Amino acid sequence: MPADPAEAIALFRYRVIAEATNERLSPAERGLVVRELAAQIHELPDGSRKEFSRATLDRWIRACRAEGLDGLRPAPRSDIGAARVAPELIEEACALRRELPARSAEQISRILRARHSVRVAPRTIREHLRRRGLDRARLTSEPRVFGRYEAEHPNERWIGDVLVGPFVPHPRVAGSRRAYLFLLVDDHSRLLLHGRWMTEENTRAGQVVLRAAILRRGLPEHLYLDHGAPFANAALERTCAVLGIRLVHSQPYSPQGRGKQERLNRFIREAFLSEALHVGIETFGSLNDRFMAWAERDANTRVHAETGVTPISRFLAGGPPKLADPDLLREAFRWSVTRVVTRTAQVSLAGNRYSVEPALVGRRVELRFDPEDLSRIEVWCEGRSRGPAVPFVLGRHVHRTVPQAVAPPPPEPTGVDYLGLVEEQHDAETLGRLTYRDLTSDDEEPS
Repeated sequence: MPADPAEAIALFRYRVIAEATNERLSPAERGLVVRELAAQIHELPDGSRKEFSRATLDRWIRACRAEGLDGLRPAPRSDIGAARVAPELIEEACALRRELPARSAEQISRILRARHSVRVAPRTIREHLRRRGLDRARLTSEPRVFGRYEAEHPNERWIGDVLVGPFVPHPRVAGSRRAYLFLLVDDHSRLLLHGRWMTEENTRAGQVVLRAAILRRGLPEHLYLDHGAPFANAALERTCAVLGIRLVHSQPYSPQGRGKQERLNRFIREAFLSEALHVGIETFGSLNDRFMAWAERDANTRVHAETGVTPISRFLAGGPPKLADPDLLREAFRWSVTRVVTRTAQVSLAGNRYSVEPALVGRRVELRFDPEDLSRIEVWCEGRSRGPAVPFVLGRHVHRTVPQAVAPPPPEPTGVDYLGLVEEQHDAETLGRLTYRDLTSDDEEPS
């Protein structure tokens, strides 16, 4: 083997392609030879065996024709001697980067070569700069500092989120359904305004929880939500616009500003969900009843570590909340569908039939209604109200897609049931057993 390793590699490469470099071969014949060489396993000078692709062999042939044996020598690596770069050059490279952070490693390499006639590979310079914390991304971008924010008074800012829970048996479908907890928390008091476990993570579920929270706690000034599908939709934008609520969405991949909600989610998992899973979850109805009792007696009455007071006392210290006008609230959460009036001057909705003006026969009309009260429907046509639709057959009072609580079966406590004790204490302090339907009725005064 020659003393020069590069020459040994060049001789080896020539032996491999020697047959294909014959000038008397036609292009077709040369291609056949190269394909045969690419299918073979060749023994390298160090004794190892390796295959070479058709593209590699063609590149060697072109290099041999252009430069002869020197063209088959391996190209010297640009980072050879990187470990032996003079420390003075590295220090000068660092000084050049500090002087102008926008200087690239390639530019610094050119400057060093012009000043000292020594080439230092850009990759070597880049690695040394990175180790010393002088990479361009760190020097050219200003560090972002996030301050702590807290609303000045209750109902100034509500934060909403969805917590993904376990699978829960469902009485109307076979098997179990994933439970999603829709939550709203007050930024000032850390009060858990309202929360409910849903079977779907959609727009309607989010509006159900928002409406119940407004009925119980009053109107917020700002609503701070993420960009999830339940919160980024035209229906929620319309609701906030009608009620005068400013809707703000957090920036994607920027969790800053949602720390209070995240801490509440962690507390719910540790203090409620773990206990609920320990004793077993029978139905969505029982899960929601227990969560309501736990939220009122535990989450909202514990002394908060940061504020030093209970969330409910800090919320009520701001005075009575601003209530929503019932008619305005109904308009904010109303639904709208279009129907064609039949020849008998009737329209259908959710299995119910309604009578409308005979003059509207055959025309397309818009039905505006509260999904939780199908007894009152307003008919609109060509941008004008045409009066109410009179129920002809009213078999369903609530739209089928509105989530409804299911009456839970009598609990059968086994062993230690902390949530059951909380629920019993909550029921003892209230008049009767409150259900979700009672809390979301239009006649109830917000607490």
